[in-house]
Amino acid sequence: MKRRHFITSAGLLASTGTTAKAAAKKPLLHHVFFWLNNPASEADKQQLIKGLKALKGIPTIKEIHIGTLASTEKRDVVDTSWDVSELMFFDDEAGQKVYQDHPIHVDFVKNYAHLWKKVIVYDAIDA
Repeated sequence: MKRRHFITSAGLLASTGTTAKAAAKKPLLHHVFFWLNNPASEADKQQLIKGLKALKGIPTIKEIHIGTLASTEKRDVVDTSWDVSELMFFDDEAGQKVYQDHPIHVDFVKNYAHLWKKVIVYDAIDA
């Protein structure tokens, strides 16, 4: 490999963040699904949504999307058993850790956990 090509490649690798430290800085997606104790209760659903919206006050959350079931085509691969979901975007795993320990999140769990019977979390880093 010619010296110039090596230097250019090394600089490109360094600038694109391929080091171990940079790998820890990948964006993190935090997707949570809630099953309500009373799925027929619109009041309970709206109360949970209100609590989820309050999480927007946590500064490490870059984006938050709160959803309910879409009326899309029923297929074997689509899970329609949940009631409410939230999808959050963080800059990295450290930001998600701040969220987990933040007083707003701690209060959310304390004040709204009575509404759900099951929660499943899917955390993923940006590929």
